[in-house]
Amino acid sequence: MSSAVHDGALTALADPTRARIVQLIQDADGSRALVGELAEELRLRQPTVSHHMGVLHTEGIVIREREGRRVWYSIDPAQADRITAILGSRGAEVAPDLDRIVDDLATRYRGTFNRETVARCVQESHDLLLRSSGTHLLASRTARFASDLLDDRRAARSRAARPTVLFVCVQNAGRSQLAAGILRQLAGDRVTVRTAGSAPASDVRTAVVTALDEIGVPLGGEFPKPLTDEAVKAADVVITMGCGDACPIFPGRRYEDWDLEDPVGKPLSTVREIRDDIDRRVRALLANL
Repeated sequence: MSSAVHDGALTALADPTRARIVQLIQDADGSRALVGELAEELRLRQPTVSHHMGVLHTEGIVIREREGRRVWYSIDPAQADRITAILGSRGAEVAPDLDRIVDDLATRYRGTFNRETVARCVQESHDLLLRSSGTHLLASRTARFASDLLDDRRAARSRAARPTVLFVCVQNAGRSQLAAGILRQLAGDRVTVRTAGSAPASDVRTAVVTALDEIGVPLGGEFPKPLTDEAVKAADVVITMGCGDACPIFPGRRYEDWDLEDPVGKPLSTVREIRDDIDRRVRALLANL
């Protein structure tokens, strides 16, 4: 299999929703599932799940089997070893295949970072995530976090023309994810958006994913990440939400602290109100970048 396909599978499964879809298919009766069943289990709209299934199918991770009007999805047997290497084995603790992750990222960053630099970044990412969120989706999250760190280091060296905004809250599972999702949707590729947490949780809150999905904003491959100096140094604007003291201060950055209610443990109606408050703030921020 080519490195491009390797990289595509790595990117596709770095999204926690897609990784969860693959795990649900693996655990389903007959190791196959319908989009409707997956949407119900994930508490997402069927079009959202269909979009993720389209990506997984394009990357060759799942195959389709039509029975009348129903379309079943199962894991492509040829990708089984690849999926195990990225997501880990179900029912057993398997160490992430860091060498394979390094190979994939070294291909992506060829001409920018050498393999030794990529390997150090992958190991650092693995260790940080293992301490902060344990073994859950550790391999795919290591790959995503390492690529973010490498992008941040490249941006800090070049000070790219497009601005970078970093949203920081305590768990990186609520307010910062809401803000980041909305800004990505509004700004597209005009702004680089990052998130981090001073004490990251293991997963983004389900209510936050639902509140974003309601307004057509995908979570993408986001998951809670630890706050690093590299992320702050690469940012032009740093927005803190209840964790200002934990964020390092570097000259040349614009800092703002948004006083927002924490959505943890709140009903969906309250999360929607927080989302809409954040939406107004993000629009004002974008207008002034």
